[in-house]
Amino acid sequence: MNAHATTLAIIGGTGLYQLDGLEVESRVPVADTPWGAPSGEVISGRYGARHVLFLARHGAQHTLAPHAVNYRANLWLLQHLGAHEVLGINSAGGIRADLPPRVLALPDQIIDYTWGREGSYGGVQGAPVRHIDFAEPYSASLRARLFAAARTTGVDLREGGCYGCTQGPRLETVAEIARLRRDGCAMVGMTGMPEAALARELGLDYACVAILANWAAGCDPEPHAVTLDEVQANVAAASAALGLLLAQFLQTA
Repeated sequence: MNAHATTLAIIGGTGLYQLDGLEVESRVPVADTPWGAPSGEVISGRYGARHVLFLARHGAQHTLAPHAVNYRANLWLLQHLGAHEVLGINSAGGIRADLPPRVLALPDQIIDYTWGREGSYGGVQGAPVRHIDFAEPYSASLRARLFAAARTTGVDLREGGCYGCTQGPRLETVAEIARLRRDGCAMVGMTGMPEAALARELGLDYACVAILANWAAGCDPEPHAVTLDEVQANVAAASAALGLLLAQFLQTA
């Protein structure tokens, strides 16, 4: 399919509850899907010449914990509304030394440490089980276009490596982060799965732009307790670079 004809859905994470620059055309109110209720209303509009859908993953008031997000309903609804590509914006903690707060990164792998989440559309309501190929969890073409947009704009978008997805909503212990580091994780978040796998089941191109919102436990050169206010402040500080990246990405996609 020609990328110029596709609709892009953007799922905003912690601190990103609206999409600056989006010319709102309509709002799709919260309604049940075959998989239950989504996180909130879907905003439909134009970003330059591109049709874009926006959904706040945690709800407009950040009322949904990572394990309580209805990922199945969210992805199903976005596809139902016409999305062919999905870009997840995920706040993350930096494990690797070159991923400090306020940096943007593009992971290429993921390890799922979560439990109890509804992670598939298969095996329920008579649906067949699908064993999707998930060796490369993120769309190579979407990642390439995002890196190209970053080069054009001069945005510092770093090769993110592996995203470790933990259960939350609590932050991790120093020992847990040490384990993730040994496993090869460069960053840690709470919402990357099952979102990426569900997108693959639906045949949606999916990529993640991670906003490094804090240092992971034991990685901060100046250790201190992480607060939600700090996380949101770091996300807000990175929003200018994210806006430039998205504007260029949408202009050329």
